[in-house]
Amino acid sequence: MKNKFKILSLLTLIITMLVGCSNDNKNKNEIVVGFDNGFIPMGYMDESSEIVGFDIDLAKETFKRLGINVQFQSIDWSMKETELMSGNIDVIWNGYSLSEKRKKIVSYTDPYLQNKQVIVTLKNSSINNKSDLSGKTVGTQQGSTSLEAINKDSSFINSIKDKQPILYDTYDKVFRDLEAKRIDAIVVDEILARYYISKKDSSKYKILDENFGTEDYVVAFSKDNIELKDKVNKTLKDIKKDSTFDEIYDKWFK
Repeated sequence: MKNKFKILSLLTLIITMLVGCSNDNKNKNEIVVGFDNGFIPMGYMDESSEIVGFDIDLAKETFKRLGINVQFQSIDWSMKETELMSGNIDVIWNGYSLSEKRKKIVSYTDPYLQNKQVIVTLKNSSINNKSDLSGKTVGTQQGSTSLEAINKDSSFINSIKDKQPILYDTYDKVFRDLEAKRIDAIVVDEILARYYISKKDSSKYKILDENFGTEDYVVAFSKDNIELKDKVNKTLKDIKKDSTFDEIYDKWFK
């Protein structure tokens, strides 16, 4: 009985210590931002393994003004909302496009940047519009609004090979398969596509005029984290009012 009592007491002490540590961590003045480390130029790991990008710079500036330390956590983009709801991250900030589906599960800031879902093929391809992709293979990233855009266009999804796109965990892999001609086209964020192509050989690719429409980038939070969302939203408005937003934009897109 004495041994059992000692074991029970020890377990109680360990649990108390763990709870205390958890509370200490939550009380720290720190925010964890979840991002996709291959989503250029919004947030990614460069050749020196540094976390860089337009959204990274914008988040750093925002939380600096709020007096909050920020840490960036690379996540599986297809699990981003799960990571947010479980508390593993506090914010999703990495070219996060607002959709009707996402509105139901997260709280979010006002839009801070516009984007389109475009179709990219190789320059010498005979594909010039959506109808030319009938029977062809199309690639995109899993868990992306590119995938949502494809699935919403029933005539398009029913026309492509196997009536479904080939899914990848990063757009870098999607582009590599396009370059290797293992797929015929990509549906991707225009911002990522134009930046990627500008850094590679632009003579290799073409972006079709026909696309899947315009969408907005927002910063996302859990539904119960309204206070932080409001603070970030106000700070982003302040950043847009002065020259800081334009400076960050020009650094990445000019």
